Amino acid sequence: MQTVVEAIVSVLLLVGSLFTLIGAIGLFRLPDFFMRLHGPTKSTTLGVGGIVLASVIYFSAHNNYASLHELLIPAFLFLTAPISAHMLAKAGIQQRVPLSGVTRGRPPATGACAEQGDTREHEEGESESAASTGIAQNTRPTREPDQGA
Repeated sequence: MQTVVEAIVSVLLLVGSLFTLIGAIGLFRLPDFFMRLHGPTKSTTLGVGGIVLASVIYFSAHNNYASLHELLIPAFLFLTAPISAHMLAKAGIQQRVPLSGVTRGRPPATGACAEQGDTREHEEGESESAASTGIAQNTRPTREPDQGA
């Protein structure tokens, strides 16, 4: 029975380490900010999950009771990693982080992003409406207060 537990732990450690390595390589090799988000948030989260699961199995088998308090680490990680990646992506969109040519997802040309001048299809960082009115793309239009109401 001991050998089976050690084999399971070894496989989980190898799989978790492989996912973590793939996440680190993705962080290093991918060309732009939005692609780099996937390395640490997707595969590294699975890697940590595999390593912690191996730890739970190992210590539960050797101590003769369930070591479940270690499951709090991946629980918090699985909750916070997608939320932080979403917040980073939204900040990148708001800050107009440059995209690589191979990035497939683009902001929409219509809708709320386009109304604020964020289409990223025009040269020199200005949309057509902003270029015609002379307003820079980074400024938001302000509403004039109602004078007679």
